[in-house]
Amino acid sequence: MNRVRVILLNAALGPLDYRAPQGSAIAPGTIVLAPLGPRQMTGVVWEPERLDAGEVDEKRLRPLLHVYDIPPIAEPLRRLIEWTADYYLAPIASVLRMTISSASALDGTRTVTEYRATGMVPERMTPQRGQALERIGERQGLVRELALAADVSDGVIRGLVKTGAIEAVEVSVDDPFPLPDPDHDPPALEEAQQAAAATFVAAVRAREFAPFLLDGVTGSGKTEVYFEAVAEAIREGRQTLVLLPEIALTEPFLKRFAARFGCEPVAWHSGLRQSQRRRAWRAIATGDARVVVGARSALFLPYRMLGLIVVDEAHETSFKQEDGVQYHARDVAVMRAKLEQVPVILASATPAIETRQMAEIGVYSEVRLPDRYGVAEMPDIAAIDLIQDPPPRGRWLAPTLVREIEANLEAGEQTLLFLNRRGYAPLTLCRHCGHRFQCPNCTAWMVEHRLVHRLACHHCGHMMPPPRACPECKEEDSLVPVGPGVERIADEVEALFPDARTAIVTSDTIWSPAKAAEFVGRMEAGEIDIVVGTQLVTKGYHFPNLTLVGVVDADLGLSGGDLRAAERSFQQIMQVSGRAGRGEKPGRVLVQTHEPAAPVINALVSGDAEGFYAAETEARRDAAMPPFGRLAGIIISSEDLAEATETARLIGRAAPRVENMAVFGPAPAPLAMLRGRHRQRLLVHAARSLDVQDVIRDWLGKLEWPRGVRVAVDVDPYSFL
Repeated sequence: MNRVRVILLNAALGPLDYRAPQGSAIAPGTIVLAPLGPRQMTGVVWEPERLDAGEVDEKRLRPLLHVYDIPPIAEPLRRLIEWTADYYLAPIASVLRMTISSASALDGTRTVTEYRATGMVPERMTPQRGQALERIGERQGLVRELALAADVSDGVIRGLVKTGAIEAVEVSVDDPFPLPDPDHDPPALEEAQQAAAATFVAAVRAREFAPFLLDGVTGSGKTEVYFEAVAEAIREGRQTLVLLPEIALTEPFLKRFAARFGCEPVAWHSGLRQSQRRRAWRAIATGDARVVVGARSALFLPYRMLGLIVVDEAHETSFKQEDGVQYHARDVAVMRAKLEQVPVILASATPAIETRQMAEIGVYSEVRLPDRYGVAEMPDIAAIDLIQDPPPRGRWLAPTLVREIEANLEAGEQTLLFLNRRGYAPLTLCRHCGHRFQCPNCTAWMVEHRLVHRLACHHCGHMMPPPRACPECKEEDSLVPVGPGVERIADEVEALFPDARTAIVTSDTIWSPAKAAEFVGRMEAGEIDIVVGTQLVTKGYHFPNLTLVGVVDADLGLSGGDLRAAERSFQQIMQVSGRAGRGEKPGRVLVQTHEPAAPVINALVSGDAEGFYAAETEARRDAAMPPFGRLAGIIISSEDLAEATETARLIGRAAPRVENMAVFGPAPAPLAMLRGRHRQRLLVHAARSLDVQDVIRDWLGKLEWPRGVRVAVDVDPYSFL
C-alpha cells in the first residue's frame, strides 16, 4: 500500500493520509488534488515522520485524484513553512496557502480569456454601466477582476460584453520573461560602495548563509550596491528575491532595475491580474524568473534555485503582517536565507533596534555607507517651535515654513510637505451639540475625505456621504472638521500659493504601480511644485530638484503608548528628510513641533542618530522589552460582547504561572470594536530565553470557547490596538 501524508489548504484540518496511485512514488513536496467528502481540495505531500495524523486503516484510505505536473515544493521551503507555523502559532495550512497563492498556476492551460473596454458606448447606458466603463479605463482582466475594480456585479460586465463595449482578448500566460543582463549598464561606484559591493558579491559566490545589515544614509547608493550582488546571482544562474515594503515603490524600482539590467524584473504584488500571477508563479517555480521584486507575500513563493534575498527599507513596519498569519517578513526572510544557505541583505538608512542589536552582537555583519553618493550632501534640519512661531488661526503651516516654500517656488525647486494622516480631517463633529461621527463597525472616528465627498473608516473601510444635518440634533450646516489631514494641508497650500502645482500623495491617490509611475513621471518632468504626502512618499523616491521638506506635525507619532513610538517617529522623519537635496542642489528640512526639546527632535536636528539609538536601546534593555525580552499579544474577538469578555476572562484565569513570564489583562483593546467584532486583549511579557510559544500553545490548547469567538496570537506584535 502506498500511503502518503497530505496537508490540505484548509486551516481547520490537520494532516490527512491518502492512497497514492498504484506503483507510483510521490515525493514530499508534490502538489496534489485530493478528495475531502464530496469536495476536491489542493494539498501538498509531506514527510509522514514530521507531522502526526489520525490513524486510518489502509482499506479506508481514499485515493488521490491528481498529481500536478509542477516542480515539488523544495525541502528548504517546507522547513520554512513548518518554522513559520510553529513560531507564529499559525495553522500550517495557512502558511502553505501563501506558497500556493495562484490556484490557476497549477493548471497546464497556456491561454486565458480576459476582457477590456473597446471605447464604444452602448445604446442603453445605465448608471452601473457608466460607472463600470469609467473605472475600468484601460484595465484588462477577468470578468470578476473588472467587476471588483468597477464595484459592480459580474452581470454588468457580461452585459457590456454583449453590447460590444467590452471585448474578449486571448492572453498567453506562459510567455517567458526576458533575462536580465548583469553587464548591461554597470554603475561607476565610489570607493566605499565598491568595498560594500565586493563583500556582497563574495557572499553570493560562497553560496552560504550570511546575514548582512547594509546601513547607509539616504542617497548613499544602497540600491546600486546590492544590485552588484544581484548581478552576480544572475551570472551564476540563480534567483534573487527583493522585498519592498509598499506596492507604490514597485514601479520606481522596476525603472531603476531596467536601467541597470536592460529589462524589468518579475513583479509580485496584490495589484497583479490573475493571468499575471499565474505566469509569474510558474516562472518562479521553474527557475525562469531570475529576479523577483515584490511585497512580503513574495517571500513564500517556491523559488527553484534561490541565490540571494534582499529586504529593502528593512526597518519598515509594513513588513509585519497584521492579520491571518501574523509574521514579520524581515525575520522570516533571514530564516529562509538560513534554510536555503544563501546571503540575505537587510538594507536601511534607519535600521530597527532589533536589527542593530543583531549586528552589535555579531549575528549580522554590518556594512556601512556613511556618505551620500557624488556631490550630494545630507540636508540641514531645523525645528520650528509652534509655541514661538504659531500658524495663523485656522492654518497649520508656520510663517517660517511658508516663507521657505515661497523662496523655493521662486527658485524653481520642488517642496514636500509631510503629514502622516490621510483625508481632510481626522474628526468631524457638530458645532451645535458636539456629536462626533464614529464608525458603526469600529470604535474609530470617521475621517472626512473631501476629494471623494465621503466620511471613511480607515480600519474597516466603511464609507458614507457627509449628511447635511447632524443626526443627533438635526441642525443643518453645523458639521465642522477638526484637525488637519493631507487634503486640508493641500487646500491651505492652494490658498497661499494659487499658482503652484500641487499633488497629494497617499494610498488614496497612489493605489497601484501605474499611479506611482505617473506621479514619478510628473515630478521628474517638473510638472509638480509642491507635494503633500503621507509616509508613502518618505522612502524609495529620488527627485534631484526636491530641495525643501516640511514636516507639518512631528509630534503626531509620539502618542499612543507604543513602545516603538519614538523610534518609529525618528525613522519616519529621517526617511522623509532624506528626500531633500539628493542631487547637486543642497536640501533643507523644517520640522514643526510643540516639543523642540523632545529627545527625538533633538536627535534629528543635531544629527545624533547614534545617541538617540543608544538611549532607546538602553531603555528597552532596562524594561526587558524587545529585542531583550519577548512579547506576544492574545486577541479575543466576537460579535457578542459578553462572549468576548467571558472568553478573555477564561483565558486570563487559566494563565500559567511561569518563571520569567508575566501576563497583563484581559482588558478591552484600544480599538475595542473592529469590523463589527468586540475585542479584548492580553499581553504576555517574557524573558528572551523562554520558549513563549510552547507556553501559549499548552495554555490555550486546554481551553474551549464558543464557536463565534476568535482567539488570535500575535507573536512579536508591532500593533497594540
